[in-house]
Amino acid sequence: MPSRLQPPVGAFSDRVLARDLPDLASDRRAEVVAFVERRVASMPSPMRTGVSVAAIAIEAGARLIGADRLTRLLARRPLPITGEYVRLVRSLSYTYIWETWPDTTPTGGRP
Repeated sequence: MPSRLQPPVGAFSDRVLARDLPDLASDRRAEVVAFVERRVASMPSPMRTGVSVAAIAIEAGARLIGADRLTRLLARRPLPITGEYVRLVRSLSYTYIWETWPDTTPTGGRP
């Protein structure tokens, strides 16, 4: 669980990474989440607004049905708009992970 209050993009990124890469060390996961947050914050305004709206809607859904349950659902089923949001989070996260630590295993561990 994150130790600080995170914006919705960071909280969702953290959950997706924990689900997709269970062996990724918590310090590395925190670094990747911070990278995703920075990248979203630096997007052009219209794009950032769209991502923020999706993030807020997903976070509201997480409060209703549970964060882990919603993350599992969205990670498995590419739904309109939310599927693009999941792909964005994964794309930024995976690129950062394998560019920064190229020897990372497919489950996020260190060899």
